[in-house]
Amino acid sequence: MRYRLSRPLIKPSSKGNLQRRDASDLDGVWQHVDMSSFEIVESKDLEPGAIVGLYTSVGWSAYASDPDSLVKAIKQSSYVASATDSAANLVGLVRAISDDISICYIQDLLVHPTHQRAGVGRALVDRVLKRYAHVRQTVLITDDEPGQRAFYESIDFIEAHDFEPASLRAFVQITNK
Repeated sequence: MRYRLSRPLIKPSSKGNLQRRDASDLDGVWQHVDMSSFEIVESKDLEPGAIVGLYTSVGWSAYASDPDSLVKAIKQSSYVASATDSAANLVGLVRAISDDISICYIQDLLVHPTHQRAGVGRALVDRVLKRYAHVRQTVLITDDEPGQRAFYESIDFIEAHDFEPASLRAFVQITNK
């Protein structure tokens, strides 16, 4: 499946920020910015150098510093989908671990910084959610950054302590090798 996305018409504000406007407000300063298209492929067979490059681009050096283990982890994941741009560059990846009955854990979701906020991450998560639609719960752990929370809430994830009718607790144990 091929996706073609474009950003809404934008206009610089007096503060230098970009403001979204609808097409009826054209005044000669507006421009239409086309985002590159991307393709989503469900496969664990990815070029190791491209994988390391993607993980490095988002600062995940703990993964990128051990390419053999990273490639092995991807191959042993339950599900992997990747996004490539029109030049066949790897620009996004999602991988999940699941028992295919009660839980799906999204282990990694990465989008190259040059392609963030263009729908790549959302499209990758959508693939996981469709593949595991029959599974009771989908969970993930992410960094404590406002942008992360906003993104996941925009695609209907709920932070564990905000879950209702009763809040949930999430626990993690991370070992460093």
